[in-house]
Amino acid sequence: MTDLRIQPVGDDASIRDWQYVHNLIIPGDVLSLADVRERAGRNRMEVAHLGDVLIGCTTVRPPSEDNGATATVIARVLPEHRRNGFGTRLYERALGQARALDAEVIETVVLASNPDGLRFAEQHGFVELERYLLREGDIVPWIDLRLA
Repeated sequence: MTDLRIQPVGDDASIRDWQYVHNLIIPGDVLSLADVRERAGRNRMEVAHLGDVLIGCTTVRPPSEDNGATATVIARVLPEHRRNGFGTRLYERALGQARALDAEVIETVVLASNPDGLRFAEQHGFVELERYLLREGDIVPWIDLRLA
């Protein structure tokens, strides 16, 4: 794992890489490049490569006036790279970023159709808060979880 390289989203290549991972893992909420650029302006987002191969991405939604001292930490790893410790490394890095932003509460969100993601969150101490549909007509719920 010494070739793992994690970099902030900023240039066009990293924006496209983050978009690719997000849209593959979250097919019900496909984001455009403009959407990703907008999110990068308000969140801390990174992409991870193993050598030259894209393996995942992270998002840290910082605490704000709207959410109090709560930060949302999301680590996504492409299916073919799971169960190699990459998710834990990405999650721990993102968790450190959230704590450096003075987050007192850490949450995450997982699409219910991603059992690997839900299992990962639960194994890292998250407990389910609620399930909901993002938009009318959606059939796969989102699951909000909080670090216990």
